[in-house]
Amino acid sequence: MKLLFDENLSPKLPRLLHTQFPGSVHVRDCGLKGRGDQAIWEYARDNGFTLVSKDDDFYQRSLSLGAPPKLVWLRVGNCTRSQLLDLLLKHEHEVRALESASESALLLPSR
Repeated sequence: MKLLFDENLSPKLPRLLHTQFPGSVHVRDCGLKGRGDQAIWEYARDNGFTLVSKDDDFYQRSLSLGAPPKLVWLRVGNCTRSQLLDLLLKHEHEVRALESASESALLLPSR
């Protein structure tokens, strides 16, 4: 399972999670830095990524369009990279299950 980390998240997260989610990247690493939500959404969809974001706009897009791509929406406010890493590791099983859940397009992991 590959994750695409939105611009509002640390660009170090893909490297820190490479064992759990190989092939994951940050938007800046695939030429999407500064691009709009539509371009990021389409890239994730077209390249088999699950999108990870704190952005409410992606949540709204997921509700209206459904999957693909699937979305892990991090509703955590201001927090450190370490806290985000811990949250994703804590919910690794649920993130992985999202990929094969045909009836679900969205995961909202909680602390």
